[in-house]
Amino acid sequence: MSNTPDLEKEECDGDPVVLRRRSDSISAESVHTQNPAPALASQSLQPVESQDPFIPPDGGLVAWSQLIPGIVANALSWGYGAAFGVYQLHYKQTTDWSSSQISWIGSIQTFLVFFVCGLSGRLTDAGFVRSTTVVGVVLAAFGTFMTSLATQYWHFILAQGICTGVGLGLLFMPAVTVLSTYFRRKRAFLLALAATGTSLGGIVFPATVQYLIPTIGFAWAVRVQGFIVLGIGAVSITMLRPRLQPRKAGPFMEFAAFKELPYVLYACGAFFFFWGLYFGFFYINTYARTVIGFETTSSIQLLLITNAMGIPARVFSGYVADYVIGPMNTYIVGGAIVGSMIFAWMGVHDRTGIYVYSAFYGFAVGAAQGVFIGSLASLTTNARKLGTRVGMVITIGAFASLAGAPTAGAIIDQDGGRYRYAQVWGGLVFLTASMLIAAARFVRTGFKLFIKI
Repeated sequence: MSNTPDLEKEECDGDPVVLRRRSDSISAESVHTQNPAPALASQSLQPVESQDPFIPPDGGLVAWSQLIPGIVANALSWGYGAAFGVYQLHYKQTTDWSSSQISWIGSIQTFLVFFVCGLSGRLTDAGFVRSTTVVGVVLAAFGTFMTSLATQYWHFILAQGICTGVGLGLLFMPAVTVLSTYFRRKRAFLLALAATGTSLGGIVFPATVQYLIPTIGFAWAVRVQGFIVLGIGAVSITMLRPRLQPRKAGPFMEFAAFKELPYVLYACGAFFFFWGLYFGFFYINTYARTVIGFETTSSIQLLLITNAMGIPARVFSGYVADYVIGPMNTYIVGGAIVGSMIFAWMGVHDRTGIYVYSAFYGFAVGAAQGVFIGSLASLTTNARKLGTRVGMVITIGAFASLAGAPTAGAIIDQDGGRYRYAQVWGGLVFLTASMLIAAARFVRTGFKLFIKI
């Protein structure tokens, strides 16, 4: 019996319900030493583990069904943003805006997706799972439809940047938080499977816009994208099944988390990770078009390859995280590999090379992204605070993502359209992120190299 309270403490450290159960267990053990029969009776009255709201079932039809809303949330929140490379190229060819100006549209959208996650995470913990998702889907679809009607730069900022960004940010945290409460042993693997939605969205959304523009025009191609948002968003809302009791009381932000050095170092590492994350997604097809000489359609294929490779990558990294070295170790290695891949980009100068590079780069980024939530969850001992804590880190990442692509665009513009200095910047940013996450890991575990976390 003594093992059960230890497990509950690991999941929900400091929760009053858990502390009460621990005292009950101790009293039961005391009775057992005096009279075995009452001890057996007290054991028969205790609920089984799967009925305890703080112990995930780690399986079952309802638990596995939550994977679908998780995939949809990733497809919309991050797959949609990863598709901005299509818009970057389209606006570059049809307007007189600079690369940096265009990047601000996508960066504002991405910033708000990250930033609003803090709000949606707290709303999720408070029990507003479906209502938050509904508002998010409606705003994302509305912003997409308004983008199809935009004609001026500020129109695109309001519709595609602000409205769509807020909507995508609201709908992400409810689904992934609910999914994480159903699993413990398989949590990193399931969250990585859900993250394959990022790659699925990164294929569907850019392909929809790129291949429909020649037949039905830009406006209707974007509207089709809006109908996709409504359709799959409705599926997610229907299938969501919250498990834990709401935590309505409590602060909007848990500032006590910033007294924990591992959490602070992790948040700093996440900042650098998201600062460089969208550089490749926004610019790999533009690089192929302007530097190597690709035609427009072929350059978009590179973005699709990059996103598609994230599907097997996320499955692979999720398996490695859960069954081999742990989510934080996987995230550290993944970030370092992405940084090395961006440095390798400087050596790509022909068509074959860029095709091969886009595949390997997509795999590396997908593997690292796939374990982000799982690695942060390993630092969170109270499952009912997971939404808030993840949302806080993602909100910090918002400011990094806001500046990331425009920083790269400004470096490229200042260098006369050359990418070398931007590539050096991107590589260094990811290596810094990896080192900070490694520091968080060693502060948490001590200087033990071979430990699964």
